[in-house]
Amino acid sequence: MTLHILGGEMIETALGLTSGFSAPHRVATKVGADVLDAGGTAVEAKVAAAATIAVVYPHMNGFGGDGFWLIHRKGDAPVAIFACGQAAGLTTLDWYAARGHINAIPARGGQAALTVPGTIGGWQVALDLVPEGRRMPLADLLAPAVSLATQGTPVTRNQSMTTRDKLDGLRDVPGFEDAFLTNGRAPRPGATLIQAALGATLAAIGEDADSYYRGDIARTHAKFLEGQDSPLRLEDFEAYTAEQQAPLTINTSLGALYNLGPPTQGMSSLAILGVFDRLGVNQGESFEHIHGLIEATKQAFIQRNAELGDQRAMRAPAQSFLADDILDRMATAIDADKALPWPHDPKEGDTIWMGAADRDGTVVSFIQSVFYEFGSGLTCPETGVYFQNRGAGFSLSEGPNQLAPGKRPFHTLNPALAILNDGRVMSYGTMGGEGQPQTQAAIFSRYAQFGMPLQEAITHPRWLLGKTWGDDTTSLKLEANFDPVLAEKLSAAGHQVETIPAFSSLVGHAGAIVQHPHGLIEAANDPRSDGLAYAI
Repeated sequence: MTLHILGGEMIETALGLTSGFSAPHRVATKVGADVLDAGGTAVEAKVAAAATIAVVYPHMNGFGGDGFWLIHRKGDAPVAIFACGQAAGLTTLDWYAARGHINAIPARGGQAALTVPGTIGGWQVALDLVPEGRRMPLADLLAPAVSLATQGTPVTRNQSMTTRDKLDGLRDVPGFEDAFLTNGRAPRPGATLIQAALGATLAAIGEDADSYYRGDIARTHAKFLEGQDSPLRLEDFEAYTAEQQAPLTINTSLGALYNLGPPTQGMSSLAILGVFDRLGVNQGESFEHIHGLIEATKQAFIQRNAELGDQRAMRAPAQSFLADDILDRMATAIDADKALPWPHDPKEGDTIWMGAADRDGTVVSFIQSVFYEFGSGLTCPETGVYFQNRGAGFSLSEGPNQLAPGKRPFHTLNPALAILNDGRVMSYGTMGGEGQPQTQAAIFSRYAQFGMPLQEAITHPRWLLGKTWGDDTTSLKLEANFDPVLAEKLSAAGHQVETIPAFSSLVGHAGAIVQHPHGLIEAANDPRSDGLAYAI
């Protein structure tokens, strides 16, 4: 094994060995790696790490949110797991209008908690793919998270800063102060965060995961939510099931690319790379590379904003929007020298991405989210679970993303996976809401198309087109260490360039795992996060 220090982060790369893991918090990586080292599968490692990262990185994800999986098992086609909860049966336009909400759904509090949390159901479906005879008990997989929640874990700098920045909208939400504040203030970095109620809930899930939807935990949550004027009821939890699906896919000159279907924006992530593949760019980090990806992003987002929503409300299947003639037309619409003017409707969000590969040749791309940082903020004191505000992404106006009972809202989440022509399997992704497809495109094109080393492809300066939460500009944001000559060229082409700090969390916390056909595992993680990449 070779050990490298890059940008202040520890990165491990194994030569000729068999498993790897990447997560935006180093403790989650360790827990996942421990499962792999003990002979567990990539799926089991991912469940253990998913529980852990919800405890140690709670501002970015939690047990009251959604999750999505892409799983490639050696010799089989990739499968997707769709663990996205539906809107409550009470969520009609009239229900919100009666509470004074005509134009938008609240972002915080009980009325923002309107979709069933899906991620734990996704764990169950994923674990069903592991042969029963070799499956590790769920209680064992969750034991590290139970211990960390009960005994306490240090607050990261990122959590402390995020809590401080978002405090005005969260401090008065029921349950939030007791769960996440210290004397009414954001906890300092390094302070111990104890989540005893959450630890007990996790232990109960380890014994009976279905209790989250059809047992004591579900009943406790339903009673609490109704008391906080959430539309969620026990029957909404009982009606929920996660689903195994066929992922969306495109074929490119580099190989087959996969992502999640609606209501995630996986369609956009694939469209960006499909369009860029048609531009014939042959030099990485050139004006043609960056401008081409930005303009491909605009074309994909125009299509996304017009068409994407719950599949049942779309006018055509999502895969049809990735047809060759449509991607050809989008590529033709790009001016190689000039930027398309760009205001558009942004999609906020925060989340975590994690990747894993095991000795059986299984590669996993996984993402888990609560939408905004800390989601709705609404935290059940009896269970320690706070609930996502993903339903705030519904529109109250006519269109494919209009609110309706049982519907799924637009999701920024979209874990990515690629099977390259030479047999490499690449799992990659990021947090970052609107920036997720853009960061995916940067990492994939740098590594797979232009041969940049995997860690460098993630560490290298990135960009973000469009608004971020709390920022009214629709500019092209470049990290401060971006090539100034290239930045000037982009500005001259009509891009509205704005500088953000180097290694900014605004451009995501990315990671990647690459499994080579001869056994090499590459693992990389983002120095913008608190994470670690590990391979052994």
